[in-house]
Amino acid sequence: MQHKIPDFEPTESRSDLDITGAIISLIGLVLFVWGILMLTKDTSTSIMVIVAGLIILAAFAWFESRRKSNGKVPLLDMGLFKDRNLRVGAIIRLIGCLAMGGALFAVSLFLQSVMQLNALNTGLTTLPMTIGLLIFAIAAPSLSTKFGHKKLIAVGSLIAIVGCVILSYQFRLNTSMYDLMPGLFVLGAGLGFVMSLSTDISLINIPKENENNASGVLTTTQTLGESMGTAIIGVILILGVMGGLSTAIDMYAPDHANDPQFFDDAANYLQAAGTDNITQDNTVMKAVDTIIQEAMGFVMIVTAILLAIVFIATLRLQPKKQ
Repeated sequence: MQHKIPDFEPTESRSDLDITGAIISLIGLVLFVWGILMLTKDTSTSIMVIVAGLIILAAFAWFESRRKSNGKVPLLDMGLFKDRNLRVGAIIRLIGCLAMGGALFAVSLFLQSVMQLNALNTGLTTLPMTIGLLIFAIAAPSLSTKFGHKKLIAVGSLIAIVGCVILSYQFRLNTSMYDLMPGLFVLGAGLGFVMSLSTDISLINIPKENENNASGVLTTTQTLGESMGTAIIGVILILGVMGGLSTAIDMYAPDHANDPQFFDDAANYLQAAGTDNITQDNTVMKAVDTIIQEAMGFVMIVTAILLAIVFIATLRLQPKKQ
């Protein structure tokens, strides 16, 4: 297939490569993502690392602006962000990938930890989400000529929110893989519109000579969103478990509110859910079932809120300039 790829004339030389800017941006992004990944272990340290990462990224933006003003080729032309669609599109892709990656992480964790599915069955269960995303992503370009990018992205975010609402009621100890498939398909269908069209609308007003730079911005935000999704939703899941435990004790075992043994039993059951070597205490089982419902439901609500932000951001998109 190599001979079918056209040759392109180089537009820059090796001497134009902004090595300093690349190093600064790398350090900033690594610190930012690392800080998010540390949130569940050491909150105070993670916040300091995140702030340090943001400061370095701000220094990177300043360095790139100075480099361009000195007549040198910047790694990232900060002037690109004057285009509203690129700014909004980058936010849409960041939040969309955060929601998609985080939801998929939480669902996969539930399937393997609670339902005790192997990797193959976990993949089969989440396959409807991929199928929905693929079908609607393929259909999106042709539909956009009739309805426009802005409307379809907005509709897609609303469809994805419906998928989150459906899924929020499906997580229990006795949930089967078939219970999750409809909600996952609807979620994937909505994300298919959002992810496929957000790139086009982001670049629609960018000059051709700057499209490679703008495309790099979108790719970076997508990768960053996926990395952040796993970490942030992990934190949300832990908060959901804590809230669910409190609710479960109030509902089924108010006399055990200060009983550490009951907490240990509930935690052990939660870790061993789906296996044969677990306690059969009915109260503990009900408590753990409530914890799972509360935790996973909370994750889906947060995901829906993120998609609502995508919907609001979509309203800021502009049509193609004539």
